[in-house]
Amino acid sequence: MHQVHPFQYKRVYSGSVKAVICDWAGTTVDFGSVAPIRAFQALFESHGVSASEAEAREPMGTEKSEHIRRMLAMPAIQKQWQASKGRASTEEDVQALYHEFLPMQIESIRANSALIPGWLVSAQTLREQGIKLGGNTGYSTEMYQALAEVAREYGYVADANVCATEVSKGRPYPYMSQAVMEKLEVAEAQACVKVDDTETGIEEGLNAGMWTVAVAISGNANGLTQPEWDSLNEGQQQVIRKKSYQRMAMSGAHYVIDSVADLPEVVADINEKLAKGIQP
Repeated sequence: MHQVHPFQYKRVYSGSVKAVICDWAGTTVDFGSVAPIRAFQALFESHGVSASEAEAREPMGTEKSEHIRRMLAMPAIQKQWQASKGRASTEEDVQALYHEFLPMQIESIRANSALIPGWLVSAQTLREQGIKLGGNTGYSTEMYQALAEVAREYGYVADANVCATEVSKGRPYPYMSQAVMEKLEVAEAQACVKVDDTETGIEEGLNAGMWTVAVAISGNANGLTQPEWDSLNEGQQQVIRKKSYQRMAMSGAHYVIDSVADLPEVVADINEKLAKGIQP
């Protein structure tokens, strides 16, 4: 009779980071992640529903039809919908709204997808280390095509990208990040870093077994555009920074930073941890 050993073997990866997988809006482009918010607010306004910025931001990071579904489930929005339409919303309404949303979102993306300051320098620094740069997003493929075109005009092209509509389930499921790993031909999740500005995006990276880095200032947790942020004095910025850092730390991220401009230092720290056998 064979003896069963009372332990499991766990492989320890001690190499360096091979891939960094970044979200797009609020992480690598669109400071403040305003493109989706403006489009969602305009969409609901066209149906007689006034959605606040906080309501529009709450489901951020999810696939966009799911985002609409969650907004309609909010009591205040559902109440307005019923007052406007004379009935409760249905799944057919979700799909109809999504098709209306597509051109509105694409137009908003084209107007609000400048690169996050410092990203080109960070991307070059990481690529010089042999690190591959992937992307994933709650945007559909049509939305991503518009975004990628703008990013290319600013000088950045990802090595691979996966959209939420290309996998069976979007965030917080790990499938998008895993699909990017496959495209980049990286076998070890421990060698990957997932960077995101939403809690659900960080959860995606954690579920994939990756290192996770939350950006607190450039994205959804802050919600201010670059000019709005720059107009604040240092004291005002510190108040918002503290609140945004606390919020993103609650996501379980391994690291919280202002923006991707700070990413090379984080990757260097992760490399030191990996060399010591520390795993995400």
